[in-house]
Amino acid sequence: MADTSRRALGGPGVILVVVYGVLALAATGRSVLQISEYFERAPLAYLLSAFAAVVYILATWCLAKGGRWVRVGVVACTVELVGVLVVGLASYLDRAAFPDKTVWSHFGQGYGFVPLVLPVLGLLWFRKVERDAAPAGRPTHDDGAGPTAPEG
Repeated sequence: MADTSRRALGGPGVILVVVYGVLALAATGRSVLQISEYFERAPLAYLLSAFAAVVYILATWCLAKGGRWVRVGVVACTVELVGVLVVGLASYLDRAAFPDKTVWSHFGQGYGFVPLVLPVLGLLWFRKVERDAAPAGRPTHDDGAGPTAPEG
């Protein structure tokens, strides 16, 4: 599977890795600054931002490596999607807890909503990689249809 996922990394896969990498750096930089300079202002928001940075670093690694890291990448992108949705909603419901922009606050508005779209693209990419790596005639997951009947 590693060989297939590495070959699949061309084109859109490389762009995804680069965008994830840039977002990982941006989220890390912002969270380090906010935690070191303004922590008392919004500790939960800044710690969530640091957590998001770690998730972006992990997702970047998984996208770049492929192979056995695909499943970990799926989990990372899922956590990322849930995080941006939950924190995005919370930042509108409790504005005092999120006085400054963070990577997931307001659904990633401070980052051009890239944090909202990126996990969906990551999940789609991992799905494509898994599908391309699966042997012909074998599903990559149990779709409830039972075993595939041999042709012929």
